[in-house]
Amino acid sequence: MQPELETALKWIVKILNKHSIPFQIAGGFGVHLYGGRRPINDIDIDIPNEKFQDILPDIKSYIDFGPARYQDKKWDLDLITLDYHGQLIDISGAYGAKIYDEENNLWQPYPSQFDTARQIDVFGITVPVMNPEDLMGYKKLLNGEHQKEDIKVMEKYILTLK
Repeated sequence: MQPELETALKWIVKILNKHSIPFQIAGGFGVHLYGGRRPINDIDIDIPNEKFQDILPDIKSYIDFGPARYQDKKWDLDLITLDYHGQLIDISGAYGAKIYDEENNLWQPYPSQFDTARQIDVFGITVPVMNPEDLMGYKKLLNGEHQKEDIKVMEKYILTLK
């Protein structure tokens, strides 16, 4: 794994813990922590929307976007995007976020549930990672080859739980 990934993860987790903010790792890095092997583009982290203000003083010099509502053809959510020494970090508001479901032509709620996150050790720290069923579920709403790869990893991981 890239050294900037470890540095950035430890930096942002320290800030979140300093402010006692519940969070969970999601996205491709979350899949990686369940056994995925594709390259990590960014660190996706969900936090309660109202906690954005708490961390702003600590992250303001690394902000590329937000905090603001972000919407494109797939996502509608509160977002802060950071560039921490070359490592991208997306901090998403966990509540009120939506993913567009092209198959059913409607917006689906993003499944963020801090209480079902799994604790996983990485780089000498323990982080909460979105539960595998929810992670796989939202990956199924997204398009792209890397999403298909992520879904296979999550299906394999879930089978090990049974």
